[in-house]
Amino acid sequence: MDTTALLTRLGEHLARAWQTPAHPTPATRATVPASPPAWRCVCGRRVYFRNDRCLACGRALGFDPLAGAVLALAPADPLPREPAPTWRDARPDHAAATYLRCANAASPAACNWLVPTSERNGAGQRPLYCRACRLNRTIPDLGHAGQADAWARIEAAKRRLVAQLLALGLPVASRLPGAGGENPRRGLAFDFLAESPGGAEVLTGHANGLITLDLEEADDAARERLRAQLHEPYRTLLGHLRHEVGHYYWDRLVAGSTWHEPFRQLFGDERADYRSALQRHYAQGPRPDWAQWHVSAYAASHPWEDWAETWAHYLHLHDTLETARRFDLDADDIEMEIRPYGEDALTAPDPAFLAAVNAWAELTALLNELSRSMGQSDFYPFTPSAAAVRKLHFVHRVVSAAATAG
Repeated sequence: MDTTALLTRLGEHLARAWQTPAHPTPATRATVPASPPAWRCVCGRRVYFRNDRCLACGRALGFDPLAGAVLALAPADPLPREPAPTWRDARPDHAAATYLRCANAASPAACNWLVPTSERNGAGQRPLYCRACRLNRTIPDLGHAGQADAWARIEAAKRRLVAQLLALGLPVASRLPGAGGENPRRGLAFDFLAESPGGAEVLTGHANGLITLDLEEADDAARERLRAQLHEPYRTLLGHLRHEVGHYYWDRLVAGSTWHEPFRQLFGDERADYRSALQRHYAQGPRPDWAQWHVSAYAASHPWEDWAETWAHYLHLHDTLETARRFDLDADDIEMEIRPYGEDALTAPDPAFLAAVNAWAELTALLNELSRSMGQSDFYPFTPSAAAVRKLHFVHRVVSAAATAG
């Protein structure tokens, strides 16, 4: 079969896997991406999440987090303001809202996100940051060699994370008073820190809504060295951010809620000593049968880490399948030796999720083969067991309920 026919078939299959039920329920609603099939400039050229300008016609582009779309832009003012012109959607039937670019557009972060001009009224003399950039509490020293480039890579990953969280309907609010104080008590913030000679050790992690990321993780060589040292099959900036934000959402969505006891039944009792569990994991390695119950070896160390790893894999699954759907890919004619998951891999009946996770298994098997054909490591070096998929389904139900409540 030629490449065109193969990709056509792939698109049909994934469209069925993500098909919206006639009457979606809270358990299935978040499975189905709500975004349009593709983003295009007004000139017709396809545009992408990170673009700030159309490569075909040169038109300005920007990402609107409320619409979840990259917009082709036109000046909103007859006499554009400098240095902060206002913009509108260039399509004639979408010209009502006006926007400013994020204050980080001209920084090394090169942010392409838009901010509604209505938010300018409450900003006073403060820089006007977008929904993603206003979460930053600490950024690197941009005058230090290499730190500006590292921050740019981190911000690119963080924007993808935040866009996905917003698309899923999850609460995303800054806890920083200088960023509008959207939720100072339960909001989210980021510290991007670099170790200095004689300074304190920087540990990537989460504590009470504050996510810290060691700047060294933005160095490909250093991250690969750590990946090999810690015997991890997968280690990326986006993976780190998805994992750590999972800890945050455990506090927001599970702790003390009606999900708490079901969580313990499935993941284990999080009251087990956390520090001792991690020390044991690094000293002795994971339990030999970890693959039967967890998405990764690290997930076997403690119920909190099991949740965070499973949460990250759920975001991997969702974003990859949405991207595949956006490009009309379909795996129907791919002869992969895959045993599909059955209803025993679910925590409750959910045909839509089961179809999605089986489409994910097919797609990642194909992508692994493509990676191997280029001499690269597997795209997705995991084979989740039915028990691990059951935990993924639990995460899906928690996300769906939060989106419905929100």
